[in-house]
Amino acid sequence: MSILITGGAGYIGSHIAHELVDRGDDVVILDNLSTGVRENVPAKAEFVQGNVGDRDTLSALFKAHQIDAVMHFAGSIVVPESVENPLKYYDNNTAVTRTLLEACVAESIDKFVFSSTAAVYGMPHADELPVTEKTPTVPINPYGRSKLMTEWMLQDISHAHDFRYVALRYFNVAGADPSGRTGQSTPAATHLIKVACQAALGVREQLGVFGTDYETRDGTCVRDYIHVTDLAKVHLLALDALQAGSPSRVLNCGYGRGFTVREVIDSVRRVSSVDFVTHDLERRAGDPPELIANAGELRAQFNWQPEHDDLDHIVETALKWERRMMR
Repeated sequence: MSILITGGAGYIGSHIAHELVDRGDDVVILDNLSTGVRENVPAKAEFVQGNVGDRDTLSALFKAHQIDAVMHFAGSIVVPESVENPLKYYDNNTAVTRTLLEACVAESIDKFVFSSTAAVYGMPHADELPVTEKTPTVPINPYGRSKLMTEWMLQDISHAHDFRYVALRYFNVAGADPSGRTGQSTPAATHLIKVACQAALGVREQLGVFGTDYETRDGTCVRDYIHVTDLAKVHLLALDALQAGSPSRVLNCGYGRGFTVREVIDSVRRVSSVDFVTHDLERRAGDPPELIANAGELRAQFNWQPEHDDLDHIVETALKWERRMMR
């Protein structure tokens, strides 16, 4: 297939791009490099620097490359920033995606894989954990709402047009390509494992722990961490399912178990052999205490089996990438 990856120079998009190139697909990447890194793009992928929200760019690209399917990763992802600047998120995540979807319909592109988020669930009650795809979607921040709005658009478009999609609700994506080809390259990224690795390597003086009074086993937030390479494999399975004619789906992407912030910090200390400084801070706006996936549907529908589901291994690959970034 000929596949367009929006945001393909970013963290997750670049991993999927490498996986697709590895298996012989034709890959076209559209990225404005606002947060993506050109060097993380596979050499065999076609790279176009431009904005996903530019309809003329999209139309020209679709025609020139005879695109069969779109995988959409471009967007803004920082929860606290979305609370402070919601209009940025409703523009970059929702309005821009609407333009992309309009172009797909106009060009009769009928296969779409969407990078969604567990933030659509908001703050589920303890008796709703781990969350399933049927758990009520009540996002508590603009980031989650902006992604849920796109899911609604996808659902409506699939009813009105010859158009099928898979929306993948990520839990906490972490780690890096075990071969060292790409990783989380945004210096100011807020992902816990990346930030903790930076603290272990001296890139940051200390690590802030946001909230220590949650009703969890050690007072810090609990998250379900999934290795980015396992997540990349899910995207290929989703794309293949659409190619085979499967119906539209929404699926959780996680391992089904959670680790606290302090447990992640302990893992980074263990793997790095560095006892870096942490500092307890107030809770961040929009952070639920606990978020864990029930990924039973993903395993059942795609026969998916993770290969990198060990926290220390996730940290090891992330740490290796951070060391490479320092060279």
